Amino acid sequence: MKYIMIVDDSPTIRTSVEYTIKDEGYAIEQAENGADALEKIENLRERGDEIALCIVDINMPVMDGITFVKEFRTMDRFTPILILTTESEEDKIKAGKEAGASGWIVKPFRPEGLVEVLKKLIG
Repeated sequence: MKYIMIVDDSPTIRTSVEYTIKDEGYAIEQAENGADALEKIENLRERGDEIALCIVDINMPVMDGITFVKEFRTMDRFTPILILTTESEEDKIKAGKEAGASGWIVKPFRPEGLVEVLKKLIG
């Protein structure tokens, strides 16, 4: 099974993103921070499942989004990572891209816009 991992410390945002993309044909897993996401990704892969896409917030406790992207990229160089954040400063965007992010959407997001980007990244 292919999963989309939603990583955000806000349960409301995670639920909103899941609701927006649930009809795209992927299973969805949620994590409340980067460390939680890495652990869940490892568990999914041990079961033989794949990650199709990660949708990640930047500002989270325990492990922030940029650190998550760097860590995830050490184990997976190709799976797309979409940053979904309130941050729109050029330096944050640059740091995300340098870490290995594939795209960037600023909150609040338009549901159609999120689905459109998702389709571009994973077909």
